[in-house]
Amino acid sequence: MQRAADRDHRDRRDRRERRDQGERRARGLRRALVCAAAVPVMLVAAGCSSSSDSGSEEKAADSGTKTSASPSESPSPTVQAAVYKSLPDACKVLSKKTLEDLVPEAKSGKKGSSDDASTRGSCSWSSLDNNGVKGSQFRWLNISLLRFESDVTRGSGDKLAQDYYETQLGDAKSVSGAKNTKSEPVSGVGGEATAVRYDLKKKEGSFKQETVVARVENVVVTLDYNGAGLAGEKAPSADALNKLAQKAVKEVVAAVAKENDGGAAGTPSGAPSKEASGSPSKSASNKS
Repeated sequence: MQRAADRDHRDRRDRRERRDQGERRARGLRRALVCAAAVPVMLVAAGCSSSSDSGSEEKAADSGTKTSASPSESPSPTVQAAVYKSLPDACKVLSKKTLEDLVPEAKSGKKGSSDDASTRGSCSWSSLDNNGVKGSQFRWLNISLLRFESDVTRGSGDKLAQDYYETQLGDAKSVSGAKNTKSEPVSGVGGEATAVRYDLKKKEGSFKQETVVARVENVVVTLDYNGAGLAGEKAPSADALNKLAQKAVKEVVAAVAKENDGGAAGTPSGAPSKEASGSPSKSASNKS
């Protein structure tokens, strides 16, 4: 009986121990499962946090890059203002005495057509001193004025006038059929001036041509003067014509300055020039 009781006691103890071991294993398994489940959650959370931080850093970097790369607003372009704002009447730029010296038989000047008198003007005079059988003395004078406005896309009025001045000189020096061409600078006339002379044979006779081109600030003055002895009359002196032409161009330049009160500069302007694209005037030798 005692042995049976001992066996029962051992059996209960063994079952209790096995149960306790099973419970311990179950608890251990649950803890393992919980930890295993927690690890990916932590990894995912860490990954999200890393991605979020990286994105924030990238956005910040992009923002900084864009901010630093974005160009600042540049100021509006300006150009030096043109000094002269208007032109005098081309038919009134010479004194009566000067006209008598150059074209003694001229009654009045013939004004050239212009769509804008403030930017372009011209006037011409013809003189024929007819001495009958002794021949005649012919003189022809033309004055052309061209004013350039400053333009932000093309440059200052002075620069545009400088370019046109050089074009006019080139034309005067390359007239077809001209002979004995000579040129010389003219002092005391605006910013720069050059006189070009040559001989030109025409059906009416042999002509002596004088062309003086002067630039004063943003205005170009072209004075064409020629003369000829017709019907057996002696040809005029080239030196005499040159002297008269240079005297006249000085008066024209002075008239331009006077028209603009001495040439007071205005404020910078970006307005395009209406006349800037105008073609050079023809040489007087081709008009006579």
